[in-house]
Amino acid sequence: MNGNYPNPPPGKRSLRDPYADWWDKQERRNFGEPLHEDNDIYAVFSTDTYSHFTPGWGAVLLGTFVASVFGLCAIIRPFYPDKPSVPRTFPGGLDRELGGKGAMLARSDGTDV
Repeated sequence: MNGNYPNPPPGKRSLRDPYADWWDKQERRNFGEPLHEDNDIYAVFSTDTYSHFTPGWGAVLLGTFVASVFGLCAIIRPFYPDKPSVPRTFPGGLDRELGGKGAMLARSDGTDV
């Protein structure tokens, strides 16, 4: 107790019944009900407790998503054009345009891919 003020047991008010007959419907508390000293933590608009999924089920969902993405990539890969059908060639290999002798040449007309 803080002085003579009663400290009620901790509990998030967002988990209380929203359809009950509360005096303060937004904060889900009755008139004269003592506040916990950590009211900012237990109020309705404080950070909510996460109770949607267990960690195991979350891992299953994440694994399913990753497997689906990699499966879709494996299906699309054979059909995805990663290089042009016919590589572009240049007469003379663009020797002069790329900097002269010793420069890395572009593919010339007679070279195979």
